[in-house]
Amino acid sequence: MAPAIPGPEPRTDGGAGAVAAAGGLHTYQLRLHAEYGPVVRFQLPGAETAVSVADPVLLEATAHLDKRPERLFAFLDPLCEAGNLQVLPAEEHAPWRRVLLSVLAGRPSHERHFARFTELATALADDWAERSGQGPVALQKDLTALTLRMICAYALGGEADDPDRVVAAFEEVLTEHLGRLYQVPLPGTPQERARRAEEALTRLRTAVDRAVAAHRSGSRAERSDLIGALVEAREHPARIRDTVMVTMLAAHHTTGVAVSWALHLLGGHPGPAARVADELDRVLGDRAAPDYADLRRLPYLEMVLKEAMRLFPPGPYGARETEDPLTLGDYEIPAGATVFYPFWAIHMNPDYWPEPGRFLPERFTAQETAARPRLAYVPFGLGPRSCEGAALAMVEAELVLAVLLKRFRFRPAPGHEVTPIERFVLWAADDIRMLVTPRDA
Repeated sequence: MAPAIPGPEPRTDGGAGAVAAAGGLHTYQLRLHAEYGPVVRFQLPGAETAVSVADPVLLEATAHLDKRPERLFAFLDPLCEAGNLQVLPAEEHAPWRRVLLSVLAGRPSHERHFARFTELATALADDWAERSGQGPVALQKDLTALTLRMICAYALGGEADDPDRVVAAFEEVLTEHLGRLYQVPLPGTPQERARRAEEALTRLRTAVDRAVAAHRSGSRAERSDLIGALVEAREHPARIRDTVMVTMLAAHHTTGVAVSWALHLLGGHPGPAARVADELDRVLGDRAAPDYADLRRLPYLEMVLKEAMRLFPPGPYGARETEDPLTLGDYEIPAGATVFYPFWAIHMNPDYWPEPGRFLPERFTAQETAARPRLAYVPFGLGPRSCEGAALAMVEAELVLAVLLKRFRFRPAPGHEVTPIERFVLWAADDIRMLVTPRDA
């Protein structure tokens, strides 16, 4: 008989209190694995049986799982009219995923949009240069707004009419529905919050509908590869809108916070910061921004980004559901269980990451990477439900970092405390505020 999976004693509140007391699910996972080991049974609102796995070798036995637990992703239901894209059944998900990968993972599509991405990143750098000496910059606020504009240009074929309103609308919808999921107290009455969330959702759908209509009519000079691929695949109009909205949601949050955390880490580590600056000067010379081909010539910049996403994975966890019993090392996982992927705990596993709390970009040399199990580093998830936009996200993030680090130095704002919290992504509670000064000053 298989041994019982270790974990905390059951609670009458279904685990919500333990998650709240730990400061969020991301920190709760770190505590659970530190106390109980690489495989932990725990309670989670929305899951009857949850098992968290922080060992990359054991994760291999779960990599084939192709079902997400519906209740854990129900907060995204309002964004989707043609069925929640995060929990589509495998036979429906697989062809949809192939369409997305044909665009989001393709170099031709990345190259077509690279000049526009560069213009947007350069515009932010120009703005920061004008504000130099006027106090700290709120990195997450500015960088998620930038990456929303980038994904709008990519997914919609041009800018949203009012990107700031689109950002605010996403925040309104997510805050309300994540608050329901984790039973977080929020200001206002339930009726007021529901009304604001519905109005925000209407604004989002209107913005996407305008882009799809412009694409179909040919009135926009810059056509959307994503919308074009979905139209060519004869997806239903509601599914096209759902896909564009979810892509915008996922891409702008994750990429913006990934760049923010990387700059935060470099601001506290002058050695790696100087090495990145030297690499950029050597590769770019007097140019202020890289060409698409230059990204391959910036290996240390890529290592910095990867190490930042190890220490602060933008999406701190994922989940699958077993449809059949599963053997996991010495343990037996029953059918219908939620298998939890605690990306942050995986990335902090000291068996595979010595001194896991240290910022060491050199962990990602080719030799070091080859010496680790392949699932020791999973910032974009794993298996058939991993992030379709991973390749695009890396291109955007490396470009933004190159543009900003070629022009600026970053130092922590005195007295500002950076505290990671869970808010759909791994966010900083009061933003990441840094002093940004021109390198040539």
